[in-house]
Amino acid sequence: MMLFGATTEPLEIRREGDGSRIVAGRFPYNRRAILSDGGQRGRPQKEAFASRAFGFSVEQADNDIPLLVGHDFAKPLASRRSGTMTLSDDDDALSFEARISPQIAETSHGRDALALLTAGLATGLSPGFRVPPERAVPNAVTVEEEPDNPAAGQNRAVIRTINAAILYELSIVTRPAFEEAQVEARSWSPSGGYNMAALAGDRWRHCLGRLL
Repeated sequence: MMLFGATTEPLEIRREGDGSRIVAGRFPYNRRAILSDGGQRGRPQKEAFASRAFGFSVEQADNDIPLLVGHDFAKPLASRRSGTMTLSDDDDALSFEARISPQIAETSHGRDALALLTAGLATGLSPGFRVPPERAVPNAVTVEEEPDNPAAGQNRAVIRTINAAILYELSIVTRPAFEEAQVEARSWSPSGGYNMAALAGDRWRHCLGRLL
């Protein structure tokens, strides 16, 4: 199952002399997202990506990673294999720069994406990823319980940190969760109780969050 993350950081777009567009952005690490406030009786759920969580995928230069519109593989804008997108990874963020050719810009999804970017309506970057199985990467995910300290904004949340993930694609997304934080909508659906071992697996399904 492929999961989706989101970022609050806006994308940058600029025009080149040959008519192509350059789109650049970054997905910051070590930022916690509130996936659920727990409702009336549940516990809050939070998530974070550790530094260089996507490092393995970035280092494998022969792995193709496309830039898509809304996680739709039928709407590509650029890709690493075609030489139209570059990725870089450090302790702070996963960064990319993509060149959208005039030919892609003239497609219906290309025109729509660029119009939304130019208008400031599509400013979110969302990676599509999968957490590797425990047999391959034993510590790909860690789960901890937050202290009970409401004064410090801590309310016994269950916090999942993704230490390693396989990156399949990056997407431009348009759906902001809050006016001050443009992120992709996410949801979290546990499979019964708060089994910490189970939560470390692929049971987290992403749709609405707020980055802290």
